[in-house]
Amino acid sequence: MQIRLIALTCTSGLLLLAGLAGSANASTATSTFNATLTLQTSCQVASNNTLSFGTQGVLSASTDATTTFNVQCTNTTPYNVGLNAGTTSGGTISTRLLTSGSDTVAYKLFSDSAHTTNWGNTVGTDTVAGTGNGAQQTLTIYGRVPAQTTPAPATYNDTVTVTVTY
Repeated sequence: MQIRLIALTCTSGLLLLAGLAGSANASTATSTFNATLTLQTSCQVASNNTLSFGTQGVLSASTDATTTFNVQCTNTTPYNVGLNAGTTSGGTISTRLLTSGSDTVAYKLFSDSAHTTNWGNTVGTDTVAGTGNGAQQTLTIYGRVPAQTTPAPATYNDTVTVTVTY
């Protein structure tokens, strides 16, 4: 806004009048900037659940159970999911072991509901392959405790590591 001073001469001296004049002489300047984000190939195990075979008595017949977990990979990223042999000493990829003290119960993990495809940890051999779509993808583990000699009553546990290779 501009202020104008007007000087008037009168017989008794100089009289100054200040007047405000509304002026639309405002100016602007613009510029732009870029926003960027770099996404790299990535995968994660987004969630996992317990594989529970429930409460059993004598292990004279197979007991089956399932659980799921989610894998999330960037869109178009190929991946393989493997399951290790577990933490119980003596467990293998084909026969894992639940343990309570020195007692064990054998169990198996499969990638199919028919219980015919062992789920192991060797990429290209016994892992589950997929391609990421950016969202969580649910995978199912099919577990089986086969008929076997029944050890002492207790709660038996094992911990299996899920590995996503991409």
